[in-house]
Amino acid sequence: MGKLYIVPTPIGNLEDITLRAIRVLKEVDLILAEDTRTSGKLLHHYSIATPMQSHHMHNEHKTVEGVVRRLQSGENVALISDAGTPAISDPGFLLTRACVENKIEVDCLPGATAFVPALVNSGLPNDKFVFEGFLPVKKGRQTRLTLLAEEPRTIIFYESPHKLVKTLSHFEAYFGSDRLVSVSRELSKMYEETIRGTVKEVLQHYTDNPPKGEIVIVVAGKK
Repeated sequence: MGKLYIVPTPIGNLEDITLRAIRVLKEVDLILAEDTRTSGKLLHHYSIATPMQSHHMHNEHKTVEGVVRRLQSGENVALISDAGTPAISDPGFLLTRACVENKIEVDCLPGATAFVPALVNSGLPNDKFVFEGFLPVKKGRQTRLTLLAEEPRTIIFYESPHKLVKTLSHFEAYFGSDRLVSVSRELSKMYEETIRGTVKEVLQHYTDNPPKGEIVIVVAGKK
């Protein structure tokens, strides 16, 4: 039996990768990458010549069976995403579950995950929190926000830049304009910033200053 390695990759700054992760990526027989072009830049930077195969949300249902067969034949495989830890709002769960079901060893390396630095630097309580990832785009969004409006723990969301203002306006409607919020974007990159304040204040800021880059929203729980 081979082994599946879940390998976190940098969320922006290429230096944010562990020595162990680099070694594993060099030693495995195959790297499953969400986007081989994006991952190719990282592998080139660290002189990693391991073959890659595409594994993303649109094909993972079809590729899992073949990967399991390769693992069963004795090959070691690493799974990476474009940024951060695989399976956290990225592909990874289906393959990990299939490996567990087939008694294939899974080793998840510690490493970069976008929501952790965003939570820690938000200034909001982080002893207890809820990770929501991306909200439903349409169906189920209203129901989810209504439920989360009563959540007492700090809540973490991922959001795309072109949907941030709309999402903050929904927070104002469901959570109230005075609920505290922290928005971090471009974490670990040159133009990293975190804007903190009430939902009303942060909404106004991004209405006046359209955001760019990957975004993590941290919202205070209901008191």
